[in-house]
Order: sequence, then C-alpha cells, then structure tokens
Amino acid sequence: MADTLNQLVEKLRQALGDQLVAVVLYGSAATGDHRDKFSDYNVLCVLTTISPAQLRATEPIFRWWRERGNPSPLLLTEHELNDSTDCFPIEFRDIREHHRILYGPDLVSNLTIDDAHYRGQVEHDLRAKLLRLRQKASGILSDKEVLCRLLVDSVSTFCVLFRHALILRGEEAPVRKREIMSMTGESFGIDAQPFELLLDLRDRKPGAKIEEPEALLARCMKEIEKVIDIVDRLGSAEGAA
Repeated sequence: MADTLNQLVEKLRQALGDQLVAVVLYGSAATGDHRDKFSDYNVLCVLTTISPAQLRATEPIFRWWRERGNPSPLLLTEHELNDSTDCFPIEFRDIREHHRILYGPDLVSNLTIDDAHYRGQVEHDLRAKLLRLRQKASGILSDKEVLCRLLVDSVSTFCVLFRHALILRGEEAPVRKREIMSMTGESFGIDAQPFELLLDLRDRKPGAKIEEPEALLARCMKEIEKVIDIVDRLGSAEGAA
C-alpha cells in the first residue's frame, strides 16, 4: 500500500501545489490493526483554503482513491483543524494519538483537544450506532447471511467507541480491537464473547461461524446497552460534582 499512498500524495501535490499543507494517514493503518478486507485507509488533507476550485482539482484524485476501496480524504484548512476539536473530540483524539505524516509538517501531534463535549459525543455516537444497527437489522432479520455481514461490518465501530468509553473511565485503553474488547469486558463487566466472535469472522479465523445470527444480535445489543448506561452514569456523576 505504500506505493499507492505515495501516488496519492504526488497526485495531490500536482493538483493543489502550495495550497496543500499536509497529508496525514490515520485510523487502523496507523495503529497497526489494519485488515485489508475490512479496513480503510483514512487520510486527512490540510489545505490553505478550500473552495469549489480545490474541490474540482481533487475530484479525479478522490475518485481514483475511492475505486481502490477507500473513503475520500477529509479536507480541512489549518484554521479548521485547530478550531474543530471541541466538535469532534473522539476523531481528533484518535488522529492525534495515532497517525503517520505522509507530507508536510506534523500539525496534529500537538493539537489541543477540548474535552468539554467528549463524554457527550461518546454517548451520542454509541446511541446513534445502536439505533442504526437496530434499524438496519429490522429490515434483514430473516436473511441470516446479510445479518451476519451487518454484524461483522459493525464490530469495528463499536470497538472504537468502547475504547473511548474506557478512556472516560480513566483507563489506559489499547488500540487493537481484540485488546479493547478484552479490557471492556473486564472493566465494564460485559460479555465480550459475541464481539470477539465477530472479530474472528472479520479476520477469517478458521472455524469461526455464527450459528444463530439473530441470537448473536440480541447479545450484542444487550452488551452495547450496558456500556451506554455506564457512560450515561458518568455524565450524571459529572453533573453532581
């Protein structure tokens, strides 16, 4: 993948010139937990300005990048990078802690993260992803294969959010998904086994299979609800303090 990342940077440099400030790789590819089948290469591009002209210049590059199975890079100005941490504390915490500079100066290692809304975002995202899981499952419950795929596709998202729930509890949370699930089970007293099974399926571990996906869905939802309740109580404790 190194060659493709180098190609991306070169294409961006040619298209944007001195308007391109920095290119940053983040996410699982930067933490060492990347899986080619299920993981994306997440890239942040910092520009001096962003207008329709810059969007037009990047359109063919981003199309080329998406054709290789990756989401379009995030585009931020340097001003936005420094002023948005209160809105996206989860995302910027992860980028600051785990990233690789592909081009330009390191603008993220010393980001100041405003945690005023951090707990609220963790709870919001957990609830939103649970609602979305229920919504999607309600339309495919009778199709075991599709339901299995939905569960496998969702496990990475819940690993990320469980990690931030651990951080809220003051834990030194790991970044690898299996370690996150193990610590979440120990710290929050939840059953991590259904999520570990989904990670086995995601990683194509020999012998891994879901006998009853509907029952597994029920187990996952129950444990996610437990984590949400704990995060919610942390908010109540903050308010009382």
